[in-house]
Amino acid sequence: MTPGHFPTVVIEKITPLIDGGRYPIKRTPGETIEFEADIFKDGHDLVTAMLRWRPRDEATWQETPMQPLVNDRWSGRCTFSDIGPWEVTIQAWGDLFRTWREEFEKKHHAGFDDLTSETLEGAAHVDKAASRAEGPDSERLTELAESMRTLDREALVHVIQSAELNTLMAEYADRSHATEYTPYLPVWVDRKEALFAAWYEFFPRNAEGHGDRGSTFRDCLPRVEDAKSMGFNVIYFPPIHPIGFTKRKGRNNSVTSEPGDPGVPYAIGSDAGGHKAVEPALGTLEDFEWLVGEINKRGLEVALDFAINCSPDHPYVKEHPEWFSHRPDGSIKYAENPPKKYEDIYPLNFNTPNWKALWEEMRSVLLFWARKGVRIFRVDNPHTKPVAFWEWVIAEVQAKFPDVIFLSEAFTRPKMMCSLAKAGFTQSYTYFTWRNTAYEMQEYLTELTTTEMKWFFRPNFFTNTPDILPTFLQTGGRPGFLIRHVLAATLSPVYGIYSGFELCENEPVPGKEDYWDSEKYHYRQRDWDAPGNIKDSITRLNRIRATNRALWQFERLHFCTSSNDQILAYVKQSAGGDNIILVVVTMDPHNFQSSWIDVPLETVGLPTNEKYLAEDLLNRENYIWTGTTNYIGLNPHDKPAHVFVLKRLVGRKNSLDHFQ
Repeated sequence: MTPGHFPTVVIEKITPLIDGGRYPIKRTPGETIEFEADIFKDGHDLVTAMLRWRPRDEATWQETPMQPLVNDRWSGRCTFSDIGPWEVTIQAWGDLFRTWREEFEKKHHAGFDDLTSETLEGAAHVDKAASRAEGPDSERLTELAESMRTLDREALVHVIQSAELNTLMAEYADRSHATEYTPYLPVWVDRKEALFAAWYEFFPRNAEGHGDRGSTFRDCLPRVEDAKSMGFNVIYFPPIHPIGFTKRKGRNNSVTSEPGDPGVPYAIGSDAGGHKAVEPALGTLEDFEWLVGEINKRGLEVALDFAINCSPDHPYVKEHPEWFSHRPDGSIKYAENPPKKYEDIYPLNFNTPNWKALWEEMRSVLLFWARKGVRIFRVDNPHTKPVAFWEWVIAEVQAKFPDVIFLSEAFTRPKMMCSLAKAGFTQSYTYFTWRNTAYEMQEYLTELTTTEMKWFFRPNFFTNTPDILPTFLQTGGRPGFLIRHVLAATLSPVYGIYSGFELCENEPVPGKEDYWDSEKYHYRQRDWDAPGNIKDSITRLNRIRATNRALWQFERLHFCTSSNDQILAYVKQSAGGDNIILVVVTMDPHNFQSSWIDVPLETVGLPTNEKYLAEDLLNRENYIWTGTTNYIGLNPHDKPAHVFVLKRLVGRKNSLDHFQ
């Protein structure tokens, strides 16, 4: 309520609104939000409503008029420029001048003889606006008010309907009894890489692919260069911290390690330090900072794993034993996810009586690495820690470094995943990994792009991880890898691959989704250019992503009707509508499949009665189509997908030389 008067306008049922305004809507610079609300007041006064927004720490509002829809529903759009916290509100009031003008015009058209009193009333409204204005605007309003008192009726009607008068009266409207919606609606604006990026994950110790020894930070640049050449712009490292020796795991998760086994990077902590140190076998902290600098020089950036795990050798075990859970015999509990046991890892207890000190220490770890140039953190298993902790620590870190991005690795229940996203995680791992059919994919993407989730849940579609070798990749061969890459790279503007994907590595632990000879446990030998790799296809698709704005956003996604449930087709369109991408991909990695595809031409703004160009950017082929329904045939071993850009033909419609 504005001080000094009661609310004169009802403002309710605002959308989007996350948990009643408890959590912020997420945007990036240049992205638009369309807000809607029910706005009305008593009586017959016309209402004017303004959508207003500003950075949270600024006093001046930006604003734009809201437009009435139907049944007292209003709509307005705003766009955000800078990263950081913003707030939005709606201000509405009974517009006395517009109400007067409507009544005057009705009486004039009804043929009322004497409108002297009404004329003086309107002129008084203009005089008051002149008193609120300054400089030339004030002088002009005064002139218009005087002219209203002296003009004949026809000339008066011309003045009150003029764009000049109505623009000035809108600019200096009487808002003394305006109602402003509170509390203000929070919006968090991330940098653009939060919405559009391609991640490449590799273990620094295996950068060179030697099977008998590890690599160092100084050996990583060839792997970085290779990732850059494929079109990736985020280099993601699993934990780089000292690895414990007690209960160190051996090859293939053996409980007995052999001499020279490097241990699991997630078992953090040794005599060399804990979460603010680096594994000596990788080099020094100065070496890591050098690597970050070299990666940045190449136009890429580093994402670092934030894994809140401790080996039995971690300094925290001696310094803060109260931060861990203990058995009745006094020993510290190791991590378990039955039937899996992690004897080399002690999880921290976030419900310890000394929880404040623990929380503050975790904040200090994140700030330590942020000061070393890390601006992206992939957080390991955040769903096993309190949501309240994440809400607090993310806000604390982003208060100092608003450009920091947090990725939630929470493969868990849907409501927990959503809660973590609302609490502040910039991006989230998803169920994409396990959606294998066209129906499953369409159902899942429809949920992500059309429900409330689209305002706070940014999916990062990883094709595989060191912990997950999906069944589709195990059984689909090289075509399976090509198919999953097309899906990940075109359905989501943010996606990632774990190294080895480009080599189609797919040997599993029998009956499990784990990699056999996983590099989590030993040095992995690789030929990074081995025959059968799909690096060329990955590179081509990343280039397509970089040059087509339709693939830079997530929400404007339309699925096409397909006559074959083994073929998935979908259209993405840029915000301006001028870039239209149609993806058609087989979901069968073994057999030829064909289908009739219905392209939603009207939805994307293409004429239904003209020929148009379907330019296949992935396979470098061109087709001229007519109408909405067209035939597609896909052989997964040769051509598992099309990535078309759709364009109108101009001039000679039978020539590929004349299109826009």
